[in-house]
Amino acid sequence: MKGFESFQPGNYSGRNLHFGVREHSMGAILNGITLTLPMIAYGATFLIFSEYMRAPIRLAAIMGIRPVYVFTHDSIALGEDGTTHQPVEQLISLRSIPNLTVIRPADANETSQAWRVALQIKSGPVALILSRQKLPVLDQSKYSSAENLERGAYILNDCEGTPEVIFIASGSEIHIALSAQEELNKRKINSRVVSMPSWELFEKQDKDYKEKFCLQKLRKEFQSKPAQCLAGINTLRMKGLRSA
Repeated sequence: MKGFESFQPGNYSGRNLHFGVREHSMGAILNGITLTLPMIAYGATFLIFSEYMRAPIRLAAIMGIRPVYVFTHDSIALGEDGTTHQPVEQLISLRSIPNLTVIRPADANETSQAWRVALQIKSGPVALILSRQKLPVLDQSKYSSAENLERGAYILNDCEGTPEVIFIASGSEIHIALSAQEELNKRKINSRVVSMPSWELFEKQDKDYKEKFCLQKLRKEFQSKPAQCLAGINTLRMKGLRSA
């Protein structure tokens, strides 16, 4: 945190801790701080290295304490760091941990709202999944407000009438879904783009809200393939579900 000193020998008032390349230790220390002090501790590392801190993450979820994990470099489309730094299965794996709230924002607006929501959750830990590549900031005057992130999923951009295709996406795939929608508009095909940054927050919503943007006949297909719905971008069509 800019403007604050580092915690080190001779200066125990510092608010920044330099963990080094020690993700497991970082997770354990965050748990300890959260358990002993009246504060919300957070730590950051690459998403791929969440593998090293799985045990303290699971323990935090079991204990119901509230550290915040900031996992960056959620970018399998970039190759600068090689395949060892490209997270593939980590997002699905984190979403499978009970009582861990995972939020994967699409741009700066959703990220600020993700932090707001993370600080309000008191029942367990939160993981923020952030991209590495530059992403466009969505025009709040053109698309739905990012404040809707608190509901887990919301209609980002809709069509007139009944959609033939529903794109459900999160994170760095949102702008791809919007681009696909523009292409479908040129072909006179109605489509809807749903931003779904948090499966866990969405599951807390009532049935009426869920059915509001996911047609009932498609809902059954949507639930039938949960693994595909946990990451990336999905496409709901009148004849079923197809991942894209």
